[in-house]
Amino acid sequence: MFDRIEVIGSGRVGSAVAARLRERGIAVTAEAPQLRLLCVPDDAIPDVAQALTNGPGWIAHVSGATSLSALDPHERRFSVHPLQTFTKARGAEQLDGAWGAVTGETEEARAAGTWLAETLGLRPFLLADDARPLYHAGAAIASNYLVTLQRAAASLFEAAAAPPEALEPLMRRTIENGFELTGPIARGDWATVERHREAIRAARPELEHLYETLAGATVAIAL
Repeated sequence: MFDRIEVIGSGRVGSAVAARLRERGIAVTAEAPQLRLLCVPDDAIPDVAQALTNGPGWIAHVSGATSLSALDPHERRFSVHPLQTFTKARGAEQLDGAWGAVTGETEEARAAGTWLAETLGLRPFLLADDARPLYHAGAAIASNYLVTLQRAAASLFEAAAAPPEALEPLMRRTIENGFELTGPIARGDWATVERHREAIRAARPELEHLYETLAGATVAIAL
């Protein structure tokens, strides 16, 4: 669908996207592009979009939370959000197998977004524009808060003089096992849960509220 694409922004996502497009034989260029793809911070999208000429070509962004209205005044627009976490240390392979949320206001826009997602190696699905905040909240819990959980668990391991790196195989296996719930709450072992509370209160009191919140949520899931 597109032979010439301008990728605006060379951060973690932009660099991976540009590399993948080049792998697919697509010219990544600012000269007469058919699509201008904004890979810039969310709060920069409106200003960048307004600074671009409202020409006959397409414009899109890769933000998960930002509405298509941020691309005003452009009308031929869509969004593809790669549902993945990126690092500058790796390249286009980070896109492989990830899902991609496609948002468009017309059938033509959704078709263009689906094409781009598939070209990038993503598994596309359609997402309504007004559902983006809820969708992105779910993504943040799954990715960003996983970092919070790992660091909280590592803090408890450090307090117990246990190696924090030992947590990684456990966390990976939980994912590989399809997030099957195990542990004291799953088996109704409330005495162990209470010992957890007492130990955290003594060694890492700043984590007590987090433990209580997660325990309450886990009870709701388990029962």
